[in-house]
Amino acid sequence: MRALPAITRRDEFDVLVVRTDYHDDHAWQDVAAALMEPWGDRQYEAHVHFVDDPVWAGATVDEVLTAVRDDDDLAVVFLADRTTMQAEGHALLAVTTLTREECVDEEDYEQLTEFGREFRAIPAGVHDVHANLSIGNLGFEEYAAWAHDDPEGIYRS
Repeated sequence: MRALPAITRRDEFDVLVVRTDYHDDHAWQDVAAALMEPWGDRQYEAHVHFVDDPVWAGATVDEVLTAVRDDDDLAVVFLADRTTMQAEGHALLAVTTLTREECVDEEDYEQLTEFGREFRAIPAGVHDVHANLSIGNLGFEEYAAWAHDDPEGIYRS
């Protein structure tokens, strides 16, 4: 596993999106534009911290998680990977930053990751996931369950 640079200067309220695929700049522009759209019923302003540096090309989930492990305010990180770029709705990969060490025991970790430690979310849903996890209103496992129930495995907000 390669060491990637630490992610710095992210405001705790900003959604963190790491671009890991660099094959289609036009698709990336579409993803970034969709993420900057106002979101929610009240049309909240979008706040996104983009990591857009080719050094992250091909980064794995574990490599990204290692790079963000010191960010105590981060509950979820979103990857704009190859699937994101190629899929029609540009669903990003949402990955929990929760580790086994942070849980009471193995059973607690298994319950909190029952549907896995990742799922896909459309750009409009990314902000909802980030905001609710940040304030503890909902848990990652709830969003993962909703994505699991979707025929395509995507959280749609």
